[in-house]
Amino acid sequence: MQIDLTRFRDVFLEEAVEHLEALEAGLLRLEREAGDTGLLDQVFRAAHSIKGSAGMFGFTDVARFTHGMETLLDRVRDGRTHATPAVVDLLLRARDVLAQLVDAARREGEAPAEAWTLLAELERAGAPALEGDAWGLFEPLIETAGAAAATWRVSIRPGPEMLRAGADPLLLLRDLAELGTLAQVTLDDSALPDLDALDPERCCLSWHVDLETEASPAAIREVFGFVEDVCAVEIEEARGAGRGARGAPASPDTASLDRSHDDAVPPDARAPRTPHPAPPVERRSGYDRRTGQHIDATSIRVATEKVDDLINLVGELVISQSMVTQLVAGLDAAQHAQLEEAVATLERNVRDLQERVMSIRMLPVGHLFARFPRMVRDTAAALGKQVALELVGEETELDKGVIERLGDPLTHLVRNAVDHGIEDAAARRAACKPEQAVVRLAAFHEGGSVIIEIADDGKGLDAERIRAKAVAQGLVAEDEVLTIEQTHQLIFRAGFSTAEQVSDLSGRGVGLDVVRRNVESLNGTVSITSTPGAGTTFRIKLPLTLAILDGMQLRVGAQVYVLPLLAIVESFRPTPADVKTVLGAGEVVMVRGEALPLHRLHALLGVSGAEMDPTRGLVLVLERDGARVGLLVDELLGQAQVVIKSLESNFRRVEGVTGATIMGDGRVALILDVDGLARLAAATSTSITGQAAA
Repeated sequence: MQIDLTRFRDVFLEEAVEHLEALEAGLLRLEREAGDTGLLDQVFRAAHSIKGSAGMFGFTDVARFTHGMETLLDRVRDGRTHATPAVVDLLLRARDVLAQLVDAARREGEAPAEAWTLLAELERAGAPALEGDAWGLFEPLIETAGAAAATWRVSIRPGPEMLRAGADPLLLLRDLAELGTLAQVTLDDSALPDLDALDPERCCLSWHVDLETEASPAAIREVFGFVEDVCAVEIEEARGAGRGARGAPASPDTASLDRSHDDAVPPDARAPRTPHPAPPVERRSGYDRRTGQHIDATSIRVATEKVDDLINLVGELVISQSMVTQLVAGLDAAQHAQLEEAVATLERNVRDLQERVMSIRMLPVGHLFARFPRMVRDTAAALGKQVALELVGEETELDKGVIERLGDPLTHLVRNAVDHGIEDAAARRAACKPEQAVVRLAAFHEGGSVIIEIADDGKGLDAERIRAKAVAQGLVAEDEVLTIEQTHQLIFRAGFSTAEQVSDLSGRGVGLDVVRRNVESLNGTVSITSTPGAGTTFRIKLPLTLAILDGMQLRVGAQVYVLPLLAIVESFRPTPADVKTVLGAGEVVMVRGEALPLHRLHALLGVSGAEMDPTRGLVLVLERDGARVGLLVDELLGQAQVVIKSLESNFRRVEGVTGATIMGDGRVALILDVDGLARLAAATSTSITGQAAA
């Protein structure tokens, strides 16, 4: 039966990216742990996986290039080459080019020209070392000049599920033939059932192979690395066997097979084959050798679009449940006790369903953190610095959409820490610090949010220099009083930079303003703490997901709005003495001796019928850019989780509004954007001055 492999192509490309990530992470560890054989095997397996699958799908450029990497890795694994910094650097460069080749395969484009130049370097590094320039003269002899060939008896006993897993035993025989000479292959069909009981998808055959090779038993076992869950393999030295065994007659109840049989061992096959990848919706399975039973899947791969549709439907269910709850609340409890109990059960089940569906999109931040060890290594090398990266809390989970949009902000902050935060070696010695600096990237839960911190033990922020630069650029007035936190926040202004010169890495004033915008677009906040001479910490606070928002429902006039809880510091009812008017500054509210700008939400959004007397309303203290402001509202209705609906896709963009939600009574409530409200306040100058004039 002809199998169409094109439908598995996307899965191969997706898994190739995963192997590339594992390859990079392993090589970076290998630089520090060169003697770790388990790590070497892990790196080799990642390259071998890409090579085998690429050969099966016809991506010859990928397979050819990876073979060069695999050869060098094999020499390192066998101890014939050492994992020196130069060798690891070459392999890391090769990994980058391999990523380009995989991308070219995805786009059906041309391979980058540098691939073959680098492949030649890999082949030279992976070739046996001889003194002088004469090794090429002896190259034909090198293949047979190694250790003496031995004969190994390899017993291959496939499990009954091997064929269903997409593995082909004949391809394993071909791969063994690549290691040496198949002196004899004996087929064991003793487990073959009668014809009427034969299941064509159930493997009932096994083989015993005499292999003459210079390869080690570990190298032989590597052939079976992809089928170890569905195939039992035993390797032992064949006593008394030798080259003379080749062509030995087979017994009447067995069949002999040697390398000359084209059907079993295709002569033109070069790359080791792997089992067919699973289709886009993948059920991972295995075979338990002890019980002979099929092992059920523990994970499933589902298209993101299907998950998004499911999340949208759960959101609608949450809204419907909220409507039912609100209606039942108005009924006579004595007459409808059973109905209320049923609705309470529905509410509990809906919440559980919501949490479980949302967890489908949750991924460990380790997937995101994995990109930074390489970046820190290369950036530090380019700057002539010694920097170690510490990763903490890689198992912390975030919504997939948040992780995808968080990559650029974290890249800016980590690079900024290495470039600006860390001093050079001379400065660190003068400050009695270790020459090797430390950048710490950590993630952890705090309340209902996820905190990501980027900390360094560098020189810290120079508040006076930042302020002087801001004054020179006209960002703040010379006589303006700023707190340390407000001064630190100046580095997030567009175009702001204290770099003395422009380099390939920094100095153009582009980056940190993008960081803040991207974080705030995720309904998050970013803050800074810094100690001169001790280091700087950037702290990003994010919601767990973008689909559900923890918000505070509030009323202004007859309108109900939702404000993200992350933005609210506190709320209180002011006294007449707390609200003042400052000439040139507008209306302020006093909070424990500190004057905060006061904005009236009804004036910002043009809502009529609102409470005009601040002492009869409530002031919400909001934090933005390290500064706090007061927002006057009529009433707080309570905390609630709301389903976020895009306003722009259904209407248009509205300043001060980030989205909308449907409440239990069917009304639409707008979700407020703190930054947008600040821009509205600046544009309309709605302060007590304007109110008093009215």
